[in-house]
Amino acid sequence: MKAKILIADDERTIRESVAMVLGDEGYEAHEASNGKEALELLTEQDFDILITDLKMPEMDGMALIKESFKICPQTSVIIITAHASIESAIEALRMGAFDYILKPFDFDDLLLRVERLMEHKDLAMENQALRQEVESRYNFDNIIGQSTQMEQVFKLIKKVSATKGSVLISGKSGTGKELVARAIHFNSNRKNRRFVPINCGAIVGTLMESELFGHKRGSFTGAIADKEGYFKIANKGTLFLDEIGEIPLPLQVKLLRAIEEEEIMPVGSTSPQKIDVRIIAATNRDLAEEVEKGNFREDLYYRLNVIEIKLPALSERKEDIPLLVQHFIKKYNRELNRQIVNTNNEAMRILLNHEWKGGIRELENVIERALILSEGQYITREDLPPNMLESEGYTEIPDRLKEAVAQFEATHIANMLKRYDMNKEEAAAALGISLSSLYRKIDELKIRLN
Repeated sequence: MKAKILIADDERTIRESVAMVLGDEGYEAHEASNGKEALELLTEQDFDILITDLKMPEMDGMALIKESFKICPQTSVIIITAHASIESAIEALRMGAFDYILKPFDFDDLLLRVERLMEHKDLAMENQALRQEVESRYNFDNIIGQSTQMEQVFKLIKKVSATKGSVLISGKSGTGKELVARAIHFNSNRKNRRFVPINCGAIVGTLMESELFGHKRGSFTGAIADKEGYFKIANKGTLFLDEIGEIPLPLQVKLLRAIEEEEIMPVGSTSPQKIDVRIIAATNRDLAEEVEKGNFREDLYYRLNVIEIKLPALSERKEDIPLLVQHFIKKYNRELNRQIVNTNNEAMRILLNHEWKGGIRELENVIERALILSEGQYITREDLPPNMLESEGYTEIPDRLKEAVAQFEATHIANMLKRYDMNKEEAAAALGISLSSLYRKIDELKIRLN
């Protein structure tokens, strides 16, 4: 059955003829002799389309359309009208009716209009389903992590999503900065508008102004037509400026003005254009340090850094690794048509012991590779990249708890000392132990300091 259609017309010959033609084409056609009868049917049943005359007893077509939009907004409307009522038909279109057809009408024309309407409804449903899928994908509840650091990130995302304030997301490559930016957008009141991601490091410096603000035809060699910039494209939505630290100093002044004045000046134009864009910026640099060096404007830094979300490196939240591993196994089971259950204990020990300099992106690549190579239900040591066993200095973790804890302590303390350039006072403070306890641990665990 193609669709369920209600025909409302007080002229019996017309409604019966329309119902017969639609029925022959596979549609489920129902009839109503006036507006009141049609409204009762709309209240009792779900219809895809309402085809209604405007002139009817009991309740006219305009009243029926108004009521139908209240009780069944999913039902689309096609109007049957005479030339004398064309103004009423136009008013109905303004109210939300999809189409109208003039009496006397051609049945082939009516079928084409019904078919076009159904195609429109199918496309709208696909777009809605796609939007729901995208929103679900970038809902902050689906950002994987249960560590203390990630709980703080989730709280910040919840708070900033409801505002218009600029957000600066900082963190190393592979920590999921764009995922967080999308989560903020899709949980904000701008979620039905565009999210425009820009990698500032991937744009040639000489073209960056034109890419951001647009240009007018003839404004420079090669400008053969007017072009809208990313700010204009993202109007009413969100502009995500990834690697914001790559923007040249001269352009930073214009970027600051665009944010503060909420207007842009396309290259070659003399007329500013008003814009309403939320800015989310991201960087893997220490922008405060770049300001000190003179590489980044201080005023722009503070304008972008209304709220800062610092993303921890994967090596700083290793308790999230098992959750992330399971997430990627599920993802690539679907994509690669595999049925991997999980990792075995040895493989998980190796994953937990790895430094993950490439962050979550590196972990995802490792799991995808493992699913391709794995021959059983579990990912094993043999399915992991050789460099994880060789260059990372992996050693087998003993089964006895006391020995395993001692080995972990030794590795962790050595890594912390390395992180703080062998400064024992700073390392002890970070570890939450006294300096004397650190010296004792170094001796007991035989930690090498070179």
